Amino acid sequence: MAPGDVQRQAAAVRSGQITARELVDDALRQIDAGQPDLNAFVYVDATGALAAADVVDTARAAGEELGPLAGVPFGVKDLEDCTGMPTTRGSRWYADAPPAIRDDIHVERFRAAGAIPIGKTAAPEFGAFGYTSSPLHGVTRNPWNTDRTPGGSSGGTAAAVSVGAIPFGTASDGGGSIRGPAASCGLPGLKPTYGRVPTFGVTRHAGNAVNFALATTVADTALLFDIASGPDMRDRTSLPAPGFSYVDAIEQLPVAGLRSAWSADLGFVTTDPEVGAITERAASTLVEAAGLVDTRHAVSIDDFIRIYAFMESADQFVDVPDDWEDRLDELDPLVRGGWERNRTVTLPQFARVEKARRGLELQVAELFEHIDVLLTPTNPCAPFAAEGPMPTEIGGQPCHAGSAALLTMLANVANLPSITVPAGLTADGLPVGLMITTARHRDDQCLRLARIFEQAAPWPLHAP
Repeated sequence: MAPGDVQRQAAAVRSGQITARELVDDALRQIDAGQPDLNAFVYVDATGALAAADVVDTARAAGEELGPLAGVPFGVKDLEDCTGMPTTRGSRWYADAPPAIRDDIHVERFRAAGAIPIGKTAAPEFGAFGYTSSPLHGVTRNPWNTDRTPGGSSGGTAAAVSVGAIPFGTASDGGGSIRGPAASCGLPGLKPTYGRVPTFGVTRHAGNAVNFALATTVADTALLFDIASGPDMRDRTSLPAPGFSYVDAIEQLPVAGLRSAWSADLGFVTTDPEVGAITERAASTLVEAAGLVDTRHAVSIDDFIRIYAFMESADQFVDVPDDWEDRLDELDPLVRGGWERNRTVTLPQFARVEKARRGLELQVAELFEHIDVLLTPTNPCAPFAAEGPMPTEIGGQPCHAGSAALLTMLANVANLPSITVPAGLTADGLPVGLMITTARHRDDQCLRLARIFEQAAPWPLHAP
């Protein structure tokens, strides 16, 4: 196996090569050093993290058995709850939020495995954009080029992991918010099948957003997935335990002979030619290395941006301040417009969107009658300006503002597992990702194929 920072650090703590306090101290120093340039963290709890590290070190000294993540510091995305830390969601509405009184389920599981939450990582307001900037916390930047965005909405986690400040951090993906930042920062990033990692109800109606994590290698990703996945009675949508280890699957699962298809644009997305060329070469590398069958099947999906735009707001009003309608002027102007439009949507309108979504699901089902693996670019363009907005031109061609996230959105609308792997660099030295999407519930195939590609095309763990 190829361990990343997570496995190496946990092994070092268990063996006594380093203490958990030393790991946390080092992470705190790196966060402090990188914060002026990256703005990856919006809250740091040094006192709590060091106290938790001392508990791990005391347990080791007493000869107690340590968990698989013992002593490993991690960040928690600021859309997710971590006990003792505020959750501001990048919004002035929650600027004075009190410390959370419980962990989100995946945070709880990482903590129970011995990992130490060290702070909250930046996200755009309510996770609304493919870049990470908010009225409350400002602009977060890409460690590969600080003029560019690390992507969104898990941009703070992606930047912090990519630069090596933390070995992993939590992330969520409602339209590409794990995979987009991972591709922009040179990381692998898995969007699981909906329900595989339980939540307290991120999108119970829309069923598009999932919680998980970002790390530097596929091996670390698989380990974290083993820990995070499995049912929880508090989540009525959570799936049964897979019945096997993803850490084992990435090395052992047979994938030769799976049918693959390449598409630069799903038949309608505006994709930059340079990004398309880089990722098509990466797709060819994977097909050869994994022994896939290249079906050359034509991929043509109808533009689903309107479906997504309505669908992903289905849970928007579940948890808002009582006086939210009187506080719309506190929101990012681009966010405010969506809130104003969505509050007037009727049930018949929503039903029409659901009907259209079912039509898209039938298109996807028909596609997967012919293939097992869909290969595309992760993002159709390289990382754009850190301050945003989303581009309305890609590769010299006009496009609508959602286009930069359209390729990733398909897996959210159709509930498919999907993973990005670092595919290469543009002429400007910016990372781009190859996206591997498989049939529903075949997260194991995603991870196995990503591992094969990682072996065939090694990549540096951290941004230069």
